[in-house]
Order: sequence, then structure tokens, then C-alpha cells
Amino acid sequence: MTENQTERRALRSTRFAGIVLAFALATTPAFAVNKDMVQLQTQVQDLQAAVARLQQTNDERMGVLKDLVQQTADSVNKMSVTVENLQQQMRVQQESATGKLDQVSGQVQSLNDSLDEVKARMNSLDKALQAVQGQQQSINAALQNLAQPQPANATPTTNPDGSPVTPPAGVAPPASQPVPMADTGKPSADVPFPTTQGPYANAPAAPVNPPPAGGPGAALSYSAALKDYMAAKYTLATSEFSDVIHSYPGDALAGNAYYYLGEIDYREGKFAASVKDYNHVLDEYPGNPKLPVAHLHKGMALIALKQREAGIDEFRALIQRFPNSPEAAQARTKLNGMGVPFAAKRPS
Repeated sequence: MTENQTERRALRSTRFAGIVLAFALATTPAFAVNKDMVQLQTQVQDLQAAVARLQQTNDERMGVLKDLVQQTADSVNKMSVTVENLQQQMRVQQESATGKLDQVSGQVQSLNDSLDEVKARMNSLDKALQAVQGQQQSINAALQNLAQPQPANATPTTNPDGSPVTPPAGVAPPASQPVPMADTGKPSADVPFPTTQGPYANAPAAPVNPPPAGGPGAALSYSAALKDYMAAKYTLATSEFSDVIHSYPGDALAGNAYYYLGEIDYREGKFAASVKDYNHVLDEYPGNPKLPVAHLHKGMALIALKQREAGIDEFRALIQRFPNSPEAAQARTKLNGMGVPFAAKRPS
């Protein structure tokens, strides 16, 4: 009950008492007027006192109610401030965690790049070592052939004056006779090197095995390109990575070269070109170690191109193919920040 309602009720009671008093004065006998007036005045005073007490009680209750409402409002404001602080702390923690995850991912990527460079150099050294070992074996075989003693009935190969003996026409040289080593060239391992002097000048040359695909050339070219990329010489690195791809398309390092071309295009804001570069890695080199990060960065490039659904699909493909990789953890964080579930909803 409000204060206005209480006042109106008291006013109506006073008016009613006045009407009753007037009616009593008009109808009662003259001798009873004084006594009734006294009683009526007493009742009016009692009624006024009751109204005053009621109004006081109402005021007290209204004050208590106002205090409760104010306390409730203060509590709600404090709770709002507390919730806002918690949300701010959660955002800061999430941003910090995302930044640390990106930093760790960058460090892992740098380690992978360094590992790729070390592998390329080891591969080059291994190829060079194999070539040296092959040459050494060829030289050892040729020296063993020269060191074999001639049999007693062997036909002399030189005349008394030192000139070589020419065998008669149609007569082949003895099979056990060693062939002189040539002055120039590199001998083969199992076939005597053809000489340009003496009676066997027309002997056929030993077959030469073609070098393996890629080989040390791909490793050296890739190592130089990677070094320029790490030094932020992107124009030169782009040219060198392109040379690796065109010269050694079947080598595993060509997949890495496509990936770094995508990285250069992404950093220069050429997102559509970077998507094509990442697609080369994903489609043409299924066993390449750059597949997880190619998925991740392709999704980021698609998001930058305003192709939100395609980017989400790329993040989900990464999580499905490589669920335990650091790149999959980054993809989950990005999907969570976008308010998107990790897996697509199945049609009902």
C-alpha cells in the first residue's frame, strides 16, 4: 500500500466521521447532544491516531523495502562487474594461449625448416660420398688388374725396341692379358677402362649409369633457396624454389618448394596464389611432412579471401587427417574462436 492510498483512505474515514457527526446532530434529541459529541470526538481522535500509526508503519516498511531494493541493485551491479572481469580475464588468457600456441608453432616450423636444410645437406654429402666410393672402387679394380702377373706362355706385348706388338689380323688378344690403364678419364668398377693407345685402342667404353632423380643438385638448390627464404629474400627465394620445381619435379624437395612458395605468397597478401601453391603440396605429394601446416595455412588463406565455409572445411580436414599434430590444435582454437564445432553436423 502506497503513501497516497493511505492518505486517501484516512481522508475518506474523516469525511465519513463528519457525515456521521452531522447526521447525529440533526437526529438526536437536544439533551444528548453534548454526550454524543464527546463520544464522536473521541472516536474521531482514535481514528486519526490509528491512521497516523498506520501511516508511520507504512513509511517504515517503505523505507525497509527501498533499502532492500537498493541492496539488490548494488549486488546486481557488483555481479555484473565481476562477470565482466571474468570474461576479460578469459579473453586475455585465450589470447595469450593462442599467442603462445602460434609462437610454439612458429618455433616448430623453424625447427622443421632447419631440419629440412640439414637433411638436404646430408643427402648431398651422401651422394658425394657414394660417388667418391665408386671412384675408389674403380681405381682399386684397375690397380688389381695391373698388378696380376703374366703367365709364362703369354704373348709379349712390346717389341725389343719398346714399340707395341700388333697382333695378326683376325687374332684376338689373350683373355688373361691385362689392359693398360688410360692416361685420362675415370675407370669403371668391373669393366676395364678403354685405352686410346696400344693394340686395344678400339675397345668399347664401359656403360655409364645415369644419376638418380634429384640427387645432390636438388638438395643444393633447395638449400640455397631455403637460406634465402630464411633471410627474407623472397624474390630470390621464389626464383630458386621455382627452379627446384622445374628441374626436379619428382623429388620430394619439390613439395617443400611449393609449400614455401605458398608461404611467400601468403605473406605478400596473394592469398589466391598461396591456395594454389598449398594445393600442389596436398594433391601431388601425399607423403610430404608439410601436409599439416599446408592444410592450416590454406584454411587461413581461404578465410582471408572471405571464403569462410571453405576455410572451415579445410580446418576440419586437418583435424580429421592429423588429429594429434600441433597444427590440428591451432585449427581447433580457430574454430572455437569462430564459434564453429570441430566436426560437421550429420544430416538427420
